[in-house]
Amino acid sequence: MSKLSDIVKILESFEPVNLDGISAVRYMNRVDTKYLFSAGRLPDLLRRVQKHYCALDIENMREFSYKTVYFDTPDLMFYTQHITGKLNRTKVRIRTYESNGLTFLEVKQKSNKGRTRKSRLEKEPGDMNHIEQSKEFLRELVSPEFVSLKPVINTSFTRITLVSLERAERITIDYNLAWNNLMGDSVMMPFLAIAEIKSDKSTAMSPFFLMLKEMGVRRTAFSKYATGMALVNRTSRQNNIKPKFLLINRIRDEYYSNDTAR
Repeated sequence: MSKLSDIVKILESFEPVNLDGISAVRYMNRVDTKYLFSAGRLPDLLRRVQKHYCALDIENMREFSYKTVYFDTPDLMFYTQHITGKLNRTKVRIRTYESNGLTFLEVKQKSNKGRTRKSRLEKEPGDMNHIEQSKEFLRELVSPEFVSLKPVINTSFTRITLVSLERAERITIDYNLAWNNLMGDSVMMPFLAIAEIKSDKSTAMSPFFLMLKEMGVRRTAFSKYATGMALVNRTSRQNNIKPKFLLINRIRDEYYSNDTAR
């Protein structure tokens, strides 16, 4: 198994694609499928799919740091929707793309048909009044009674974005995950990688999906928000995602059992 430090070198072997090129597959209404696996497998996975994808390149960078602040109602309505498996559910967040400083207020909604719709509004970086200044945007997308939102948790991670050379498909791979709340508590998971296939149709013929299947990695529903809230803020109903914690523990054990992944 290769070291994670090999990722930068491996990504250099991918054909590059810029932001203009990726816009054609930036689906705001799409089907998402997620996969969790040991970050130690990432170099091997990238090598295996290299001929099928190009990599997002911005000013000669192919790994990008993201920071996200999640918001919820005083009674944690959005968290409860996720943790109880509600089919129509919502997330509200402010995401900063650290490579270029762009900041967006985003509303991400999942329908009962499994489709994800994302709406966003560009904001000024560092402005902490995004919610107050964007009530009309939130009223239209969420609900008038849910605009009294408060920040509840921060998430950071590194992301790679791949674009298929053969299909209308985009892949994001997140790793170096960390969460922290507003009271100084934090959790880091350097061993975890999350891949997400974003497409407007079935992933059954996706080369990335087929390679994950060959490697024994199965589709897994996963929310960075809900998981972080349960781990860092110790919110209620943790038994609802106990299977996710067990999977994460198995992935952690696999990662640390291999010395070359450290």
